[in-house]
Amino acid sequence: RCADGAALRWCISATLCASFLGLGMSIAVLGPTFPTLAANVGKNVSDIYYIFVGRSLGSLGGSVLGGVLLDCMNASLLLAFSMLGTAAGLYVIPWCNQSLVLTILMSVIGGSMGILDTGANVLALYTWGSEVGPHLQALHFSFAAGAFLAPMVAQMDSGSSKSEELAGAEKTNQSVLRSVPTASAASTTPAPNDHHNESFLWSYIFIGTYILLVSIFFFVLFSKSSSAKDKSKASAQKDKLAKYHWPLVGLLFVFFLFYVGAEVTYGSYVYTHAMVFAEMKESEAAALNSVFWGAFAVCRAAAIFGAAFLSPATMIVMSLLCSAASSTALAFFSHLRAALWVGSAVYGASMATIFPSGIAWIEQYTVVEGKTASLFVVGAALGEMCIPVAVGYFQGKYHHVPVVMYTAFVTSMVTMLLFPAMYKLANWPQQREAQEVSDRETRKTLLSNCRLTEDEEEEEEQHVREWNDADFEVVEMNDELKNSLMDTSHRIPGASPAELSLQPHLDNALGDPPVVADGSPRRQNGSIDWEKSE
Repeated sequence: RCADGAALRWCISATLCASFLGLGMSIAVLGPTFPTLAANVGKNVSDIYYIFVGRSLGSLGGSVLGGVLLDCMNASLLLAFSMLGTAAGLYVIPWCNQSLVLTILMSVIGGSMGILDTGANVLALYTWGSEVGPHLQALHFSFAAGAFLAPMVAQMDSGSSKSEELAGAEKTNQSVLRSVPTASAASTTPAPNDHHNESFLWSYIFIGTYILLVSIFFFVLFSKSSSAKDKSKASAQKDKLAKYHWPLVGLLFVFFLFYVGAEVTYGSYVYTHAMVFAEMKESEAAALNSVFWGAFAVCRAAAIFGAAFLSPATMIVMSLLCSAASSTALAFFSHLRAALWVGSAVYGASMATIFPSGIAWIEQYTVVEGKTASLFVVGAALGEMCIPVAVGYFQGKYHHVPVVMYTAFVTSMVTMLLFPAMYKLANWPQQREAQEVSDRETRKTLLSNCRLTEDEEEEEEQHVREWNDADFEVVEMNDELKNSLMDTSHRIPGASPAELSLQPHLDNALGDPPVVADGSPRRQNGSIDWEKSE
């Protein structure tokens, strides 16, 4: 049974990674196929930006809904239905010729992806518990791998080079708005030819079929692990929530908002920044973008093994320090090409492990249920929606200011301040308990010392009483001796009581037996008898 349980857990992890591979492809495929989508609905690329908004809102709603449903039904079953919804949307999109219908389909797909994003993290926590670190890293690496493969899938039957440029800004975690700058740059792209339309059609069918197959595996897992999941969930709910559970969740919500927002913003605008501020060529800017996402993917792959040896807190601290150092260099030295290349690579690597490490870290201190995990995903989604839009607005208003690099620097500083606050809050109850235990031990020690002092005083009083009793005995013996001498003095003529009382003491001091007038001493059995001389 133990072997079967271990095999089942590994099957769950493998299926989750396969689902995130499909999630990455589903999100990233929109970039290279965006011009064809616009042509199908008879719009320019710049006129259908609202499909990203629709997908973002669907993702937010799906995350919240998934958090609620995860506490009511089996996680494997929920993920199976969410992937069925994603596959159905991908099958329909290639034939969609109405912008409103396209937006609705994008919202449905976004909702399904939000449920998958929330449910996969929670199911991994349910399955592995405190050993979840490497499995969460593998899960999110699969997303990056899917985003990397999507442009290749979209270009299997096409040699279009412009579509490759459009794919540059799409390789990120849960990206929804980062394609807007790239898509806007392609607004002058001519309508795709029939050959490109055929490639677009089969890429969506291919990804949809893959996701459909993964959903079948989730149905199989549901039939095998329904009772196991319920037991795991029940055991998790037996654990007591942290004393500051919701404040801790709120801080991590804000933490993910700034982290994911910074990740998406840099991936979206580094291409434009390189061309405007560093005066790079298009090929160089595209290569710089690839360096950022390549370092991101490689570091996520390395984190799978690193998480087996390093604690989540250690990985977060290392990532934050590298992020702060690289963002500082980018903010103040990005006009230097060497600093831009090195800084982009280090910044991408530092962003790779924070999200999965954050979830694994908070699981050590409190119970992460569906609603809790949904808040993390919502925070990440809000960050990738709001921060890139704000950066785009200010960059358009202040053309000569590197807003992108300053944003990377500010968000790095914010996350550097948030994590120590979260760590202190998470360990605060334990520190208080340790202090209370120390106080109790101190009180016990003081009480023990007090008892010892009281015992010593009682012993001293006992000694005093014994000495007093001894003195009383001596006094009584002296009285008896005095009475005896008085009686003897009455019987012996010519001897006064004073002489008889003083003589024994003098004789004892001199060491000679007492001699009485007209008598000689005689010892019998250690005593002296007085005999009268005749």
